[in-house]
Amino acid sequence: MSQDYNNPGFKKLLQKLQEESWQLELIISGFAIFGLFTIYDPIQNSVHEAKNTQQIYKFFISLIAQISCAILIFNLILHVLLRGLWIGALGLRYVSGDIDYDVLNYSERFTKYLKKKVGSFDKYIGTLENYCSIIFAISFLLIFYVLAISFTIVSIALIGNYVISSDTLPGWISKGIGIPLMLFICIGMLITFIDFVTLGYLKKKKWISKIYFPVYWVFSIITLSFLYRPLVYNFLDHKFGRRLSFILVPFYLLILAITSFHYESSNYIHANIRSNTIIANNENYDDQLATNKKFTGDVTIPSKVITTSHLKIFMLYHENIEDRVFAFNSGLKPKRDKRGLQNNMVNVNFGGSNRDSLRREYLKTFNYIYTVQIDSTSYPSEFILAQNFKNELGFETYISLDSLSKGKHVLSVSRLRIRKKDTINWIVERIPFWYFKD
Repeated sequence: MSQDYNNPGFKKLLQKLQEESWQLELIISGFAIFGLFTIYDPIQNSVHEAKNTQQIYKFFISLIAQISCAILIFNLILHVLLRGLWIGALGLRYVSGDIDYDVLNYSERFTKYLKKKVGSFDKYIGTLENYCSIIFAISFLLIFYVLAISFTIVSIALIGNYVISSDTLPGWISKGIGIPLMLFICIGMLITFIDFVTLGYLKKKKWISKIYFPVYWVFSIITLSFLYRPLVYNFLDHKFGRRLSFILVPFYLLILAITSFHYESSNYIHANIRSNTIIANNENYDDQLATNKKFTGDVTIPSKVITTSHLKIFMLYHENIEDRVFAFNSGLKPKRDKRGLQNNMVNVNFGGSNRDSLRREYLKTFNYIYTVQIDSTSYPSEFILAQNFKNELGFETYISLDSLSKGKHVLSVSRLRIRKKDTINWIVERIPFWYFKD
């Protein structure tokens, strides 16, 4: 088929498909809108969950998916509305034909003005058709733009983390190659963006185009533009499509500005303030987390009211906890850090007993770093690895409350922190609770 694109029969087929494409557009838009609304909340929850647990890779992927969903939902709903208006206009034309300004019997001034500004009803239908087709096509092109920006950011991050900051590469590679490569990507990104917003200005000047071509070639691979380049140039050579593409950008900015507004009912009281001696946030209580769609706080206890003779304390695991363990026990830091994206296709583990002893040392260091207090009384740290009721990984311990008086108390979890070669105590979480033993 690709060899027959100049064949008159193929061009005739394309013309027929163009005329009937509105049906496919509506079917695809309808199914896509339904699917996007279905998955938007789970994706949004994934973004918040990844942010809460500080999973940078999951957060980045989920955020790209959320932005893509939001763009598609807005564009496809707009497309369906305009297609509906277009179908309605076609039905009205079948009933009443074109606009007859003489029948309206307006004054000469208004008749001239309306003929100039409104014009023919067929022109209005044609304009709607153009808007619908272009909005449908640009919806998916914008997703490629989002991916292009994302892959560029990923390229910068990879060079920074795995080349410039690498401990395994020799200095002449990490610095001598990494820094020029980083400068090339950053400057090239800026130049490519300028060429994009100026509609290819850098490609028009002969001497500039020679310098810009290598940058263009590299970024066509990084941004995957070779997949959607025909769409881009088809928009750029069409005045109406080019104008509509730029009209949509202020709409996105307006939507972003509108959705950023929220109503404040107090100068001092907010629902999401962290727990402390006078505030109890639901994210720190297991029974509240079980009934509300909130994310687990750094430290949780079973309830605001404790009626048992012991208190369960759970601390959610974050990657930065491991960094703190390495800071206080450099012997635990492996030569090759396995954190991040891994492939499970080949996963062979040897030396189980040695790894178990390292885990014990890991927990020993963790318990040295983190301490527990109720009011002003310190308790021994005896955290072990565990999972909470939401199957989230973390550290768990139990402390006795036999000597605790009835009434309000404050649990404090703190950790050692190295600042300018000095070790200081840093409060991680303060959680108020009431103790009334049954």
